[in-house]
Amino acid sequence: MTQYAIETPPVVAIPVAGQDTLFPVRRIYCIGRNYAAHAIEMGHDPDREDPFFFQKNPNNLTTSDTFPYPPHTSDVHHEAEMLVALKTGGTNIPVESALDHVFGYGLALDMTRRDLQGIAKKAGRPWEIGKAFEQSAPCGPVHPVSEVGHPDQGRVELKVNGEVRQEGDLNQMIWKVPEMISYLSEYFELAPGDVILSGTPSGVGPVVKGDQMELSIDGLGTLSVVVA
Repeated sequence: MTQYAIETPPVVAIPVAGQDTLFPVRRIYCIGRNYAAHAIEMGHDPDREDPFFFQKNPNNLTTSDTFPYPPHTSDVHHEAEMLVALKTGGTNIPVESALDHVFGYGLALDMTRRDLQGIAKKAGRPWEIGKAFEQSAPCGPVHPVSEVGHPDQGRVELKVNGEVRQEGDLNQMIWKVPEMISYLSEYFELAPGDVILSGTPSGVGPVVKGDQMELSIDGLGTLSVVVA
């Protein structure tokens, strides 16, 4: 029996909708500027370019209904995303077979310390300080492909205190889910438990303590989170 020098970290896992099972998370890949309108609002060209990804840590995921406002920031933004959960992986996965690797889909928020991200961008530094902080990825349960299929269209909406802030459609993604999987697999060896956050529509903006965020995507239910 293997003896570890310290207590082993817990396995990070997401509930599976309609089942008494959990989906264990290995890595989180997040695509940037995957909706043209969001690229424009962030000051970038909306034309299709090679995708780029950053990572959050698995333990940044949380299924809590509260999001604790993080320290050292005064400008925390919401970003509404569809979560893609992989059941298998590999390298150099063809686009045509990429969806065969998907276990299911869900809802997630890519919460961002925008002021700290902006400082990092200007300095040419990594984004982790703005993106990969504790509980920065509130999410809902994973809905298996057997139940929801492969959503490639459907309204994406985020409300704050009942007011619509973000709205778009999955069919507006510049890089579709099969393309993201295939591209990532050229640079990383994907594996079971990997998660992809597939980008956010326009309308990102700040939240403050007490705000109620409500994310919905057609066919994937609703995620409600209060800023604590």
